[in-house]
Amino acid sequence: MKFFVSLVLFLLPLGVFAQQMSEEEQEKKLAEAIEREVEHHAENLKLEDWQVFYVDSILTANYKGMMDELKELNQSKVSNADLFVMAQDKWMDKTYAAFEKVFDESQWEKYLKSGAAKEKKARDKRNAKRNN
Repeated sequence: MKFFVSLVLFLLPLGVFAQQMSEEEQEKKLAEAIEREVEHHAENLKLEDWQVFYVDSILTANYKGMMDELKELNQSKVSNADLFVMAQDKWMDKTYAAFEKVFDESQWEKYLKSGAAKEKKARDKRNAKRNN
């Protein structure tokens, strides 16, 4: 999950410099990042083939959705950074919930211990702060 945050922080500026990088190049970089994360989870969590397929599908759909939403916010010239963080948190929560359904109990525990639990707690804390 730390990789996911790094990826988001890496890809966020891509929206700002979209004119300098073609959409095809952006999609290629995103696909490579997803592939690295899938391989990381497959190796660390000892995923079955069907789980690797689902993890890849989940990450592909959610990263694409998140990037589209961030791109839309950027094109709308949104200056409130909290809106970008909210969008990222939304998609990270969707990924978290989907992974919980795919991983078995031991894989889920290992996933949480790898930093996912801490990141979920931070997202929940930001959400509670926004709602107050």
